[in-house]
Amino acid sequence: MTERRTLYPPIEPYETGMLDVGDGHTLYWERCGTKGAKPAVFLHGGPGGGSNDNHRRQFDPARYDVLLFDQRGCGRSTPHASLDANTTPHLIADIERLRDLAGHDQWLVFGGSWGSTLSLAYAQTHPARTTELVLRGIFLFDQYEIDWLYKPGGAAQLYPDKWEEFIDPIPLDEQGDLVAAYRRRLTAADRDVALTAAKAWSKWEGEVVTLLPSPATIERFTDPDFAIAIARIENHYMAEHGWLSEGQLLAGAATLNDIPGVIVQGRHDCCTPPRAAWALHKAWPKAELVIVPDGGHSYDEPGVLDALIQATDKFAA
Repeated sequence: MTERRTLYPPIEPYETGMLDVGDGHTLYWERCGTKGAKPAVFLHGGPGGGSNDNHRRQFDPARYDVLLFDQRGCGRSTPHASLDANTTPHLIADIERLRDLAGHDQWLVFGGSWGSTLSLAYAQTHPARTTELVLRGIFLFDQYEIDWLYKPGGAAQLYPDKWEEFIDPIPLDEQGDLVAAYRRRLTAADRDVALTAAKAWSKWEGEVVTLLPSPATIERFTDPDFAIAIARIENHYMAEHGWLSEGQLLAGAATLNDIPGVIVQGRHDCCTPPRAAWALHKAWPKAELVIVPDGGHSYDEPGVLDALIQATDKFAA
């Protein structure tokens, strides 16, 4: 068996900054690799997850000039956990501002989980600016995907013990619409109420994103600052259907016909099951679909990471 690829060595940004994008938001951004090499942009998950140091390491630093940034309201961007002017169209416009800041005409777009949603929405809005797409853990923001995570018939069947923890803070008479019930608490003026809800919402996600139990993941997802941002912003997007119409990203796949891509999908992804990746591949046959037989949702699981790095290496050639 061929040895699986792993992360490139740790790397520090060669440039960082804060970009005022209006609406009261300022975004943290960084550039890593080699200035003037192949341009790429990294779109993190969540919404509200933020970027981290290991995300930089999925690209050959000698062959890529990668821009990473924290989307509105999360990570090092300000104001923290803000929902104001925080929508998918706002984020697409932000990506264009960052592309202009970097001085690129086009770039490779890389995104996983919610980042795959945003990558597709961006590429379908700006196909001429997108040279390639590398996507992981496809989430199309269709209703069945939201229901999978937040109604009893989906991931709850695989994680019944963790599901009970998730619904426990919500009274029985509100459990028919958990997204709305959590929204009321996550936007409450009482910080203790909001933080309790945020930790429960975020912990549920932390449970389903790894193939095997990961105490480190749960610790990160229940950290107060991380939990407040991802829970508030993610819930905000779920409540608004991501500002995308039902079936929009599949219907728009025809705009990607001239854009090569790689779709990496864990066979046992319990957060974003393979159904969406398969549907996207059928609608966008130019993209290569890699279903990782021993993979879940997280980018750093061995088989998933191997496929992602093979994809970025392929497009750097």
